[in-house]
Amino acid sequence: MIMIHNEERKAEYYQALLEKKSDYEGVFYVGVTSTGVFCRPTCPARKPKYDNCEFYETAQQALLASFRPCQRCRPLSHPNHVSDIVRLLVEAVEQNPEKRWKGQDFKELSIDESTARRQFKKRFGMTFVEYARSRRMGLALKSIRSGGKIIDTQLASGYDSSSGFRDAFSRIMGAAPTRLEDSLILRASWLDTPLGPMMAVADDSGLYLLEFVDRRGLEREVERLRTRLKAAIIPGQTPPIQSMERELSQFFEGTLTEFKTPLHLVGSPFQKSVWEQLKKIPPGETRSYADIALALGKPAAYRAVAQANGANQIAIVIPCHRVINTSGKLGGYGGGVARKEWLLNHEKIGGQYNEKST
Repeated sequence: MIMIHNEERKAEYYQALLEKKSDYEGVFYVGVTSTGVFCRPTCPARKPKYDNCEFYETAQQALLASFRPCQRCRPLSHPNHVSDIVRLLVEAVEQNPEKRWKGQDFKELSIDESTARRQFKKRFGMTFVEYARSRRMGLALKSIRSGGKIIDTQLASGYDSSSGFRDAFSRIMGAAPTRLEDSLILRASWLDTPLGPMMAVADDSGLYLLEFVDRRGLEREVERLRTRLKAAIIPGQTPPIQSMERELSQFFEGTLTEFKTPLHLVGSPFQKSVWEQLKKIPPGETRSYADIALALGKPAAYRAVAQANGANQIAIVIPCHRVINTSGKLGGYGGGVARKEWLLNHEKIGGQYNEKST
């Protein structure tokens, strides 16, 4: 789910890249840090140095890590077939990476929106809108991941002018990077986990947000947070983020079951009451929406409980993954049902699941 760190596997993939082995097509993608592009294993371009390579299991992971598709090997096209629709849409995204696509945009390109969705989904396991969003988020998250200076991020993101980068940054983070003096400033940091990268947002006293970066709707969550608090969000570390990073590591190792990092819950009184109930669910156990509603003394409010559950912005720590349907089925989860199942299994057997599944 995240960048491949296993040195033996990385060495294997790098050798396959050098030899352009076609049997590794679809197995991995390589992001080249010196150029900012990601490629398929058979790319004909000059091979990068090993230290400049980051390997990913899917194209979406490479996009979220801020890499753009290589123009030579076209990693978002089938090796033996370059769809005109796919090619045209990918080029359109690169011309304006921060654009949020609407129905009218497809009409202007004479492309059927459902056809675009279907072709991208069939080839890459994600829709075109998911692709465009991943590319857009990748650019903004690059500054969070590196924590580098704004000008460095601008250049690394491929923007020739500062205005282009400022626009892209502010669309997601809510403020131009140099106009923060009069705002409440929150810091954001990229945290790698065994289930994929997460974004943490906090001030010096507590954590406001912790989400998987590929979560659908993350941009809207960030927008709601900054609007409600009248805040700007910039790359950086705070004590609560550092605490959260340590505790997440211990959680995934199976040595921690109770988080101590201070939280700032941003929501209505009812939402906060639901989130407090979620924190009372013991690790390894589950509750239904009806159970939560009953515990609140409002047995008829299970739909409102479900909505509050979905509005939780602090994943894992406020364990909305422990809430399932009354039928016993897992139900939905903002980070994806596969992650939800993994977390429940991990907690049921005290971290042993993590050891067996890696």
